Amino acid sequence: MQRRAVTAVLAAAALLLTAGCSSDEGGGDASGGESTTPGRTATGAAPSPGTSEEAAPAKGSVKVLRTVAEDLKTPWGLAPLPDGDLLVSSRDEGTITRVDPETGKKTELGEVPGVSPAGEGGLMGLALSPDYASDHMIYAYFTSASDNRIVRMLHDEGKPSGEQLGAPDTILRGIPKGFVHNGGRIAFGPDKMLYAGTGESGEESLSQDKKSLGGKILRLTPEGEPAPGNPFPDSPVYSYGHRNVQGLAWDTKQRLFAAEFGQDTWDELNAIKPGDNYGWPEAEGKSDDPAFHNPIAQWTTDEASPSGIAYAEGSIWMAGLRGERLWRIPLKGTEASAEPQAFLEGDHGRLRTVVSAGGDKLWLVTSETDGRGSPEGGDDKILEVQVR
Repeated sequence: MQRRAVTAVLAAAALLLTAGCSSDEGGGDASGGESTTPGRTATGAAPSPGTSEEAAPAKGSVKVLRTVAEDLKTPWGLAPLPDGDLLVSSRDEGTITRVDPETGKKTELGEVPGVSPAGEGGLMGLALSPDYASDHMIYAYFTSASDNRIVRMLHDEGKPSGEQLGAPDTILRGIPKGFVHNGGRIAFGPDKMLYAGTGESGEESLSQDKKSLGGKILRLTPEGEPAPGNPFPDSPVYSYGHRNVQGLAWDTKQRLFAAEFGQDTWDELNAIKPGDNYGWPEAEGKSDDPAFHNPIAQWTTDEASPSGIAYAEGSIWMAGLRGERLWRIPLKGTEASAEPQAFLEGDHGRLRTVVSAGGDKLWLVTSETDGRGSPEGGDDKILEVQVR
């Protein structure tokens, strides 16, 4: 498969960052940003939480229990298997690896054909079919030579290591690709529909174009068709006006939340309402324009650069890349009930993915080998953490 040409990538990255194209995953300095208290909440168009909702405690805690696995290369997506093992994707190598969380042993399932890694693109999000126990299907979001796309592959555990992935069946193609802003997170919701966070690939106008798949949250059937009940007829578009969505999670009442990168000023956590416009590029962070759905929390880009999110213990937990910290956003319904708290700041470098491990536990994936981490950061790892 095509491998990333390091020299070309670094040159292109320098050009893009100089142009102020992206502070998404931590390159360049945030400039022109308005100062604020970290994690300042933004009220406005978010749905009312309702008087019967209980608020999460204002203060929480995080404890790193152990390192589950080490020596990972550009890990991105993480999907727990029914038996407790973990599947992790390598963005740049285009492989999926199985990790035994008890021993840390790694077994490569195989390489996904057609992955064309460059910049922020490559093999990204993973999700298991809602019927994985019977159909053994793994879904993946990746950058090809021409677009970003979603495929599904049969996982045959009876085959040797490296040969366990069946041929990819493309269920959705044509998501715009770029050197930056490729989105990439996928997850099956409580309704057993497949949700995907996409980016506008650096072309801002795509976010407001409801005919484009870029800068959106998409909702699909497992076969890749527009899901029944979507807000726009015969369209997979669920919400629009996003810049680059890389975090998706649901609370216990099946409400969807999403994290997305800002440009120079505000990163966002949003409560997602089908059909709503989240403002990009006309609005970044909180806006006074009633046409746009305001974030429930916002951060300066050097504090967050958010990727994965998860719900646990009444809060959203958000991984920060450039911010190198894990954010806790306590909720009351679909609003932040108190100021967000930062944990693990600088302790483990860039944080890419966070996934619920059940109860008060989370799986946390670092991202030091993505080309923007610290050279001394070494290889990447999966951590098990306890949260309150």
